[in-house]
Amino acid sequence: RPRHPGTRTMLPLLLLLLATAHSLADKEYVPTLATSPLGGLKTTSTFVLEQPRCAFTKVQSDAVIWLVVAVPEAVANFSNSVEPGTPERAFQGFPDSTPAYMTLNTTLLNYPCPKPPGEITVLRVGSETSCATDKTRPTCNGPLPGPGPYRVKFLALKGSKPVAETAWSKPITLKTALPPSSIPATGGGRSTGMIALTSILSILFAVLLAGLVAMLFFWGSHARGSGTFSKPEAVTVRRYNTHHVYDQPAARL
Repeated sequence: RPRHPGTRTMLPLLLLLLATAHSLADKEYVPTLATSPLGGLKTTSTFVLEQPRCAFTKVQSDAVIWLVVAVPEAVANFSNSVEPGTPERAFQGFPDSTPAYMTLNTTLLNYPCPKPPGEITVLRVGSETSCATDKTRPTCNGPLPGPGPYRVKFLALKGSKPVAETAWSKPITLKTALPPSSIPATGGGRSTGMIALTSILSILFAVLLAGLVAMLFFWGSHARGSGTFSKPEAVTVRRYNTHHVYDQPAARL
């Protein structure tokens, strides 16, 4: 039986679709927190990931790699077909109206494989504060709004078409700031800082008091050592006889 004329033309298309599906289904790489000794891998609004080196070896070098950050509830229904930069993927709406946003886009050339020895290859998520409320920058890598948890994955796009992706990470929970009421107190309810401040003020007061006493003692000693008293000399007043000049009587002629 002769084959349908369109069968031969559809075969390459089916092979292409199967290859694309296999690429998207290849999720062996799982994003993880960095193991760098730099410290600060998680703060109250940021966390540090390892770069996805060698995660997209079957993707062409001109593909753009995006980081997807989502709340755990959005993972099951996340659609790769929604493009970055749209309102549905804008950071400024996360997580209230946007359960997942896309950021930190770069070409695959910036993720060479294998990693050069000794090179620190990390990504800090949440480090841009200047664009956090700027709706003209929907792909902003802004500070995360709370402790989470969050889940992330990397998505490779060629134009607007998704060509590969990684698996979702495990939930990432950030640090939380301690309220003032939770600071441990010692010594009758006073905090450690209060005790240290009181001790410093007490020492300064003691030094000041000692200096004041020493100054008064020095002034008193100086006054007693330099003060001299002498008997006043006797004052003698010579007595003079006053010579009176009398009118001489006129010479008699």
